[in-house]
Amino acid sequence: MSLYIVMGVSGCGKSTVARMLAQETNGLFLDGDDFHSPANIEKMAAGVPLTDDDRRGWLDTLNSELKARQTEEKPIFLACSALRQIYRERLGKGFPSLHFIYLHGSKELIQARLSARKNHFMAPALLASQFATLEEPTDAIVVEIEDPIPDMIKKILPQLINTTN
Repeated sequence: MSLYIVMGVSGCGKSTVARMLAQETNGLFLDGDDFHSPANIEKMAAGVPLTDDDRRGWLDTLNSELKARQTEEKPIFLACSALRQIYRERLGKGFPSLHFIYLHGSKELIQARLSARKNHFMAPALLASQFATLEEPTDAIVVEIEDPIPDMIKKILPQLINTTN
């Protein structure tokens, strides 16, 4: 199984990129947002940043979901913020061949995207807390989000082939 976590702050395009990568590779797409507890969703919708304690159960749920799917023969792409190194370690516990794809962009560009986004529980006001929490990964495929999504996918795909175990 090839496992990829598409990560970054809210509004960087994680779900879109992960979904397109799954389509391009005949893989499986999972959205980390679908696994948040009602309490976490309520906090974020109210503009209250999640704490490490809030995220712990969510990350454990995601790790369990990945373990339940580890017999899949197709690549799995999980869209998940994975903002801190300890979160990435918790997500990857038991997966020695986990790979991260980091969607990097400026606060201004992402703020503009969040302001235009409709029907999402994440309050745009939380972006500052996401950037404050973010620990950029040192071991990830890094893609700049200024490029159009199809161009980002074209840049990522050859790197997936190079990282597939």
